[in-house]
Amino acid sequence: MSRRKQALSAQPSDADLRLLKIYRKVVECGGFSAAEVELNISRAAISMAMNDLETRLGLRLCQRGRSGFSLTDEGAEVYQATLQLLAAVEGFRTRVNGLHAWLKGELNIGITDNLVTMPQMHITNALSALKERGPEVRINIRMIPPSDIELAVLDGRLHTGVIPALKCLPGLDYLSLYAETSQLYCASGHALFDSEGVTERELASCDAVVPAYAQTPEVKALHEPLRAAASATDREGIAFLILSNRYIGYLPTHYAERWVGSGRMRALDPGRWHYLTHYSAITRKGAPPNLVLETYLEELRGMIGE
Repeated sequence: MSRRKQALSAQPSDADLRLLKIYRKVVECGGFSAAEVELNISRAAISMAMNDLETRLGLRLCQRGRSGFSLTDEGAEVYQATLQLLAAVEGFRTRVNGLHAWLKGELNIGITDNLVTMPQMHITNALSALKERGPEVRINIRMIPPSDIELAVLDGRLHTGVIPALKCLPGLDYLSLYAETSQLYCASGHALFDSEGVTERELASCDAVVPAYAQTPEVKALHEPLRAAASATDREGIAFLILSNRYIGYLPTHYAERWVGSGRMRALDPGRWHYLTHYSAITRKGAPPNLVLETYLEELRGMIGE
């Protein structure tokens, strides 16, 4: 069979879309092994799917072997085209579903880490209400950094996201959700644990863990007196280092509460060493009508009293 006959048709079938979805997940996971868990199929099945896709396209999409996994130039182009195609298919499905009296389709949402312990359960309650109104709606959550959420909402891979409102991008709409309080903590085995009225000099003498992600100028200023001896890409990493008894660092109060309640952490002079982080739900300006997303946002606005 020639490559022309093997190639994908102008109107991809369900089987073609399945292969492309597998390919997208393999690329996002960085290889066949990592994709096994995400796809819940064997590496052999993934390999067969990739061979089938390459045969149908007549292109070599990726290099795999002892040297590791990497995309070819053609593979990178096909990946970008796959994202656009799958987003368009989902957009079509969602718009058609809007013609029906019931909700069907997907809600793809990106969330910054460690927000589930927020006492204001706006996101959780809005998702619950969405599922109540549309039992067949499929909710897909991705826990990724804020910058990745912004890009994914802008290019259509995500319908919405929840991020700290550090800056506003012109292509996004923002719905203010809540403010999160963070305080400076140490663990029970740290030298400052029993200290009262900790001074800036005392703080400067201690090793501190600082965030390796974007912060506002005000938050950066609060970190300046600290002796940055370690960094972490997320709150969980900061908590790990604080609990080693060797570092001080800032954590959201709702996230630290579990260790404060058990006596394993305490806030250092919380009246002085604290800051607020404002969180917003983001959507893409000018996005096609999407009944599932609109219903979710309607519920979310109701939770926050808008």
